[in-house]
This record gives sequence, structure tokens and C-alpha cells, in this order.
Amino acid sequence: MAAIAPPRENEQPAPAPKGLGSGPRPPGIFTDHLFRWIALASGLLVLAILGLIAYTTTKNAWPWFREEGFGIFADNWDPAKGQYGAGAMIYGTFLVGIIALLVSVPISLGIALFVTEIAPRPFRKPIVYVVDLLAAIPSVVYGLWALAVLTGPLADIYSSISSATSGIPIIGDLTSDPSPTGLSFMTAGLIVAIMITPIITSLTREVFATTPQPLKEAAYGMGATRWEMIRGSVFPHSRGGVVSAVIIGLGRAIGETIAVALLIGSSQHISAHIFGPGDTLASIIANQFGEAVGIQRAALIGMGVVLLVLTVGVGILARGFVNRYDRKSGAVV
Repeated sequence: MAAIAPPRENEQPAPAPKGLGSGPRPPGIFTDHLFRWIALASGLLVLAILGLIAYTTTKNAWPWFREEGFGIFADNWDPAKGQYGAGAMIYGTFLVGIIALLVSVPISLGIALFVTEIAPRPFRKPIVYVVDLLAAIPSVVYGLWALAVLTGPLADIYSSISSATSGIPIIGDLTSDPSPTGLSFMTAGLIVAIMITPIITSLTREVFATTPQPLKEAAYGMGATRWEMIRGSVFPHSRGGVVSAVIIGLGRAIGETIAVALLIGSSQHISAHIFGPGDTLASIIANQFGEAVGIQRAALIGMGVVLLVLTVGVGILARGFVNRYDRKSGAVV
């Protein structure tokens, strides 16, 4: 074993290593800090804008909240008599949204499954482009198109359905007294369904596409058919995302304004007749805000506050479903 030579008298010991951060500043650190502060400011700006919207609208609507109290949920909207209950409009908002979901969700899931699992690869991109294009069409275009083309034929269809179901319990009540003009909850719900279908389709398509390929191949390896593979592998893996997409579609549906205002018929009473006219929170604001003064104006602004709360609540509900599914699946959020 070789001996270690002793240090020479004039030899200096090696300098100790410098601590982290004591050397020259690495390039880009200023840009990194700047980006961090800009991102933080952007996030806080969104919250500040939402808070200011909620504050100013609530302040302007406070006379209505103070005068009506829980009467804002009553079914007695009649400005001529000084009655400003918004119960009929809240009911109409959810009814149109539910009709839209019942029509849109099966179609959206079918399109998403077709694009991700069945369609040949050359046909997938054109279908996706068409779906995305439908999402970009302004709502007023949908409303005017339905008003000019669909309301007449739909009025005849509603009348035929009402006659055919008049003796059936519950269903006969729902389809009775159809609107002769075709302006109704159902017409508004059908058009809103067309409008939210691209949104739900795009979200569910992205969720279905995240299903791991080994999971699908394992199902095929066990002898599963394509439908059994979808039911046993794709759906369980995508359940949380699909539920979130549906709830986001509901939030879009309850906030729709112009198309619904053109097609719902404007009747401020709670009615079980889905083929009859009605109103929603957004549509009555669009139709009456221009002529409203005093407490009626405050009531319409208050309906905007209620609609804001409903929309935010739907968004929180969607986030809660996703978090719950992530916890069950062991994912890290």
C-alpha cells in the first residue's frame, strides 16, 4: 500500500466549498420571480373582479332583498301590483336546464364515444372540428334560426303529442295546454341542448381519451366485446370527468339568455306544462330590464345575483365531484 506523502510546508489547504446561493446569480432568476408575481396577480385579479361584481350587484339589488325577504322565492311576479317574487323564473331556469341535459347528454356521450373508440382515424378530426365550430356559433343565431324555422313545426308536434297523451296520468298533465306559437319551455330546452352539446362532447371526449390503453387491451384479452370494454374500462375510469362535464353543461344551460328569451314565450308563473310558455332568470332580465325602474330594476338586478350564485354553486359542485372521484381513485389533486 502506497504511503501518503505529508503536506509541504508552503502548500496551502484547499478552500472550503461555498454554500448554496453564495455564487453568481443564475440567469433568468429575475424573470422567474417576475412570472411568479404576474401569475399571482392574475389569480387575485379574477377573485377581485368576481368579488366586485357580487358586491355592486348585491348593493343595487338590496332594496328588493330588503323589501321581499324570502318572498323572492314566491310565484307572484306582477310589477303593476308591486309584487316581485322570482320563484317562477327560478323554476323555469332549472326546468330548461334539465330538459337541455336530458336531450344533450346521451347525444354528447354518443358522439364522444364514437370519436374516441369507433370512428376511423381519418374521420375523427373532421368530426371534432365540426363539434368545435358549433360551440363558436353565437346564441342569438341559434335563437333566430329556431324562431324562424322550428317554432311552427314544433307547435304542431306539441299539439299532436298533447292529444295522444291526454289520458295518461302525469304525462298528460306535463304535455297539456301546448303553446299555439311553439314558444315554450321545451323549445327553449331543445335549443339550449344543441348549444351545450359541443361543450359536453368536447369535455367527455378528452376524458375518454385518457383511459389507459393497457386497460382496454386487458378487457379485450379477457374476451370482452367493444361495448363490454367501454362499459367495464372506459366508463369507470371516466366517471368523475363525465359527471363534471355534465354539471358544467348545466351551468352553461342555466345562464343562457338571448336564445331562451326569444323562444320561451315569457310567462311568469310556475307551470308543469312543458309545452307551455314560461320564463327564466336570464330571459326576464333581457326582456324587461330596459323599461324597469325603481324596485323592479332592483329586482331584476337581484335575479342576476341569484343567477350568479346558482352558476358559482354549480361550478363548485362540479369541482367537488371531481375531487371526490380523485380521492376514491387515489389520484393526487
